[in-house]
Parts: sequence; structure tokens; C-alpha cells
Amino acid sequence: MLVKTFGSTLYGIDAITITVEVNVEKGVGYFLVGLPDSAVRESAHRINAALQNCGYRIPRSKITINMAPADLRKEGSAYDLTIAMGILAAAEVIQADNIADYVIMGELSLDGSLQPLKGVLPIAIQARKEGFKGLILPKQNVQEAAVVNDLDVLGVENIKEVIEFFDQGIAITPTVVDTRREFFENVKAFPHDFADVKGQESVKRAMEIAAAGGHNILLIGPPGSGKTMLAKRLPSILPPLTLQEALETTKIHSVAGKIRKNTSLMSVRPFTSPHHTTSDVALVGGGSYPQPGEISLAHNGVLFLDELPEFQRSVLEVLRQPLEDREVTISRAKFTVTYPSSFMLVASMNPTPSGFFLDDPQCTSSELEMQRYMNKISGPLLDRIDLHIEVTPVNFDSMSAERTGEKSEEIRNRVIEARNVQVERYKDLNHIHYNAQMGPAELDAFCHLDDQSTEIMKNAMDRMSFSARAYDRILRVARTIADLDKSERLNSQHLSEAIQYRTLDREK
Repeated sequence: MLVKTFGSTLYGIDAITITVEVNVEKGVGYFLVGLPDSAVRESAHRINAALQNCGYRIPRSKITINMAPADLRKEGSAYDLTIAMGILAAAEVIQADNIADYVIMGELSLDGSLQPLKGVLPIAIQARKEGFKGLILPKQNVQEAAVVNDLDVLGVENIKEVIEFFDQGIAITPTVVDTRREFFENVKAFPHDFADVKGQESVKRAMEIAAAGGHNILLIGPPGSGKTMLAKRLPSILPPLTLQEALETTKIHSVAGKIRKNTSLMSVRPFTSPHHTTSDVALVGGGSYPQPGEISLAHNGVLFLDELPEFQRSVLEVLRQPLEDREVTISRAKFTVTYPSSFMLVASMNPTPSGFFLDDPQCTSSELEMQRYMNKISGPLLDRIDLHIEVTPVNFDSMSAERTGEKSEEIRNRVIEARNVQVERYKDLNHIHYNAQMGPAELDAFCHLDDQSTEIMKNAMDRMSFSARAYDRILRVARTIADLDKSERLNSQHLSEAIQYRTLDREK
């Protein structure tokens, strides 16, 4: 007898439905075809042990299993339950007339219990899109899958529950999650707040500008000056995730297996901080079985690179294309996948190899050492960072003051107002959403300089030897400062402040 069951595989951050055709006939043998990897081929042993321990047996017949489309490689152990139910139905061990109405996924343990899966959210989205009635999967994944409405999400702990559901009609209660209520309850639940930061008012101002315009930022300061502390608090002043952004971000983390237990939808912007020993593949994604990298896990959030010059130069160079295109494409001989990577880059570094500013008595770095240190970061990468901010150590009076700093919520409200101005400004431009994305045409249209501002910029270009790219970056930052100031036109104050945020250019 021939029976079709349905599973799913991941391709990038989307899912593709897999049809598992099981044919049981007279004879002897077990044949699994359709480009399965070793983990899928080993399913026969797990299925046999799991069924025996639940009181069932694989029939002594010729079993042929085809996983279609046959030209797409099937990976992982998540097809155990799909194949097992197909075998039982095709051998008429159970009656499962409605088995084709469900996508069935789960890795079997030898006692018949089910292990959690990766990528459940895109699987559920695809199941609903293709008109399936429901999705059967391990109970540990139901909160994540239940985000998708108009789909019966059935969580099970053991294969015996699935058998009884199809064969005896014993109901499994679908999991229902009030996604909107849960999302909006947690959308402002940040673990860190700017109120904890003593002093550093000028740096906090720069962080506010970066958040308001989506600008990349580089923090330059000695050890212990608070660079990491400030960076960790940046997500708390970014505009809250929209439902659409939360869904897209959750899909990426779901595919990577990074969703926390009992979490349905991510409600806070992600913050990723890879170690400086990370590889280029770990950063941008890829591998034999492609997975999202750190830059995709930071999508709609913040990527923090601490001690920027300590990263291998080849690793940093792969950031250039994602910073421009807001996505990363992984190409292999037989396939190409694209992962979104629209993130804010926050980097930190010491001002010199010794860790201190040049005017500090503790600084022991020579000019040659300084040059070698700065050469670890390429010019094209620095050109993609809009703000270079010096972070000086906090003095004793600021540290011991009882007065708390401004709360993140207050800063975030100003950032949201500035972002709303930008949304209105760029509403007719599909490729631009905030100031950091402006191109030459938008700079000409929205960053007109008056005579006084033009003179200031000319003097800055002559005295500080700014490049053409630096000129564009200054205009983008000045536009954001004007938006925070609720000013329709740029003026000399906006421009002067923006020029101050090009520390590294001034030292060339």
C-alpha cells in the first residue's frame, strides 16, 4: 500500500514541504531514497526501537521510502516521526485516513519520546500557506509554532500519542497563543537601562544620534571607560520592534536553534557580540549545512564587535557587503541562500596598542606601533562607520554622584519621534527607511547647506583632510541631529556637532 506523509526542510530562513512516499509490499528490504543524509538514513534504527518500546513493530515486508523533491538534499533527524507514521499507515498497522492533512515532524528517542526541532516557525508558516489543517511536532516547540494562526498546532511528547490520534481518534488539544498580547507585554522588557550609566553624557548623546538615524558607531577609549556597558544599552533606546520585524527576527533565530524555551515571538531587538577569535563563516553564515551567522542573528538589532582591531582583517572585510546591501548571500556549487542582515554595527577599540590615549602618561606606544594597530582596520570599513566617539574614563565625582542618569525610555521617545520624521520623509522611497541609508540623490534633496554651513564644511575639509565619503557621512549625521532638534533645515550647529564625531578622520 502507498501512503504519503508530509514533513518540511529549511532553505535559508524559509521552509519547503517534503512529501514522504512510503510503499509497503511483499518482499524483504528497507530502501530510503531522495538524497537523504546519514542522519536521515539512520532513522530506521531509531524508528524500529521506538516502535518496539511502544508496543508496535516495523512490518517484515519490502519498504520503499521516497523523499520528494528527490533532487533536494534532506538533512537531520527531524523526519523520524514523518517516516514512522508513513510506515505504520502503509502497512495498515493503523488507520490514518486524514494523515495527509498534517505536516508531521519530530526526532524520535529510542523510548518513543520526541526531541525538539530547529526552524519550527518557518515550517508552520509554510504549512499554513499550503493549506494544511495542522502541524504535529514535539511539545517543546508548540509555543513557537503557535504564533501562526489558522493552523492547528498539536504538541506531543511520544509517538504513541500520534498513533492514537490517527488510529483511535483520541484528540490532542491545539496550542493557542495570544501573540499580540504577549508581544506588547514584553516589547519594552530590556535587561539594561541607560539610567545605570554615570556620567558619559557626550557619549550618550552620540548613541542617541546613532539610534535615531540608524548610524554605525565606533567607541574609542581605554579599558574600563564603559564602552561595553554603553553598547549593551543601545537596544533599549532603539524603536520597539514591529510585529513584522519580530516575526522576521524570530524566523532567523528559529532556524539557528536560538529560540529560548517557551518563547513564541521575540519582542526585544537582538544584541549579538561575537568573540574576536570568530571566523568569517561564523560571522556571515555558511558551512556544509548553511546556518545564519552572527550578522543575521543581529538582524533588526545590534552587532557589537568588541576590540575591533583584534579581529582578523579577513573577517572584518566580509562585513563590507552586508553593511551596504542589508543581506548576505551564501553561494555553494548546488545552491544559493540569502539571509537578511539589516543591523546597526557598534564597535569598540583602544586608542593605542597600550590601551591609553596618546596624551596619557601611561601610554607607551610608538608611532610605528600606532600605525600597525590602525592598519588592522581597513579604510573602506571605517568609511562605513558614521560616528567615531572618544570615551574617556569617568571621574570620581561622577561615579560617586547619587543622581541617576536619564532613563532609556526617555531617550527612546526622542528617537522614535526622529524616526517618525524619517518615515514620513522617505515614504515614497522603498529602499530607504532612515538617514543612514541616504544616497547622493537624497543628500542633495534633504541636506541643503546654507552659506554659513557651507563655509564651516569647507574649512573642515581643508583643515582636517576629510575624504568625500566622510563628507557624505557628516551630512547624514547632521540630518539626524536636525531631526532630533525637530528642524526641517540643517544649520551650522547641526553640522558642527556632526563634524566632531569624525575622530579618526581628524587624526589622519
